[in-house]
Order: sequence, then C-alpha cells, then structure tokens
Amino acid sequence: MKKLADYGLDDHPAGDPERVQIAWAVAAFDDCDECGDVRVELTVEEAGKPGAGLVGHLAPATARRLRAALALALREIGEDPGA
Repeated sequence: MKKLADYGLDDHPAGDPERVQIAWAVAAFDDCDECGDVRVELTVEEAGKPGAGLVGHLAPATARRLRAALALALREIGEDPGA
C-alpha cells in the first residue's frame, strides 16, 4: 500500500542559475520488506525530473523528528507552526 498524503514544489523561483526548484511528495508506505514495518515515504527531486530524486523511508519516530524540526524552523522565522 502506498497512499499519497501531499505533494508540491518549494517556493524558490524557477530559473535561478544557482539553485534548482524542488518537488516533494509525502506518502504512507507499507511495502518495504527491508524496513519491516510501515513508513512515511519522503521523495525530493528537481522539479520537472520525476524519478531522478531521492526517496527516504522514515520510521514514525523519524517522521515526528522531521515534523518537530520544521516546527522549530517556522518558529525561528516568526511563524506559527500550528497554522
């Protein structure tokens, strides 16, 4: 089973000669024999180049750690992480 949670693009302007625009996708994933249990799948790749990116299989604790890091970064820039 693989169930897409959300996907999108980062907010960096396309066409920047120094940095590429990134596409991301997050899914619930239970088809990883090596993992042994369910995971949160995180895919990050250059926009417009599907299949050429990196895929991570995050255990629930690791996914929560990433969520906490994003919340902390939002607070650091003065944003409400719960909004």
